[in-house]
Amino acid sequence: MAMKIRLARGGSKKRPHYSIVAADSRMPRDGRFLEKLGTYNPLLPKDSEDRVKLNMERAQYWISQGAQPTDRVSRFLEAAGAVAKKERANLKKGEPHKAAQQRAKEKAEKAAAAAAPAEDAAAE
Repeated sequence: MAMKIRLARGGSKKRPHYSIVAADSRMPRDGRFLEKLGTYNPLLPKDSEDRVKLNMERAQYWISQGAQPTDRVSRFLEAAGAVAKKERANLKKGEPHKAAQQRAKEKAEKAAAAAAPAEDAAAE
C-alpha cells in the first residue's frame, strides 16, 4: 500500500483549512484517510504558532513505515526539524521564454554593432 502524508482540504469557498493526514495514495484528496496528524491554516500570519499544528511523533512513525510526505508537508517537517532539508532548484523558472531570449539577442547584436564603429574611430 503506497502511503502519503498529505493535505486534505476543508473549509468553505475562499476560506481554506487543511488537515494533515496519513492516507493511501489511491484515495481521493478529501476522501478516506488512516490518521489525522495535524492542521494547517494558511489564512493565519506566517509567524503564528497556530498556522501549522503537527503531531511529530505520529508523523515520524508514518515516515518510518514508508509514508512519503508531499512537497508542502515535507516543508512543514523540514521547518520542524524532523526531516533533512532537500535541495530544490527550479532552474527553468527564472529563465526567459523564447521571444524574450530572441529580443535580448537582437539587442546585444545592436549594441555590439554600435560599439564597433566607436572603437574604429578611437583607434585612428
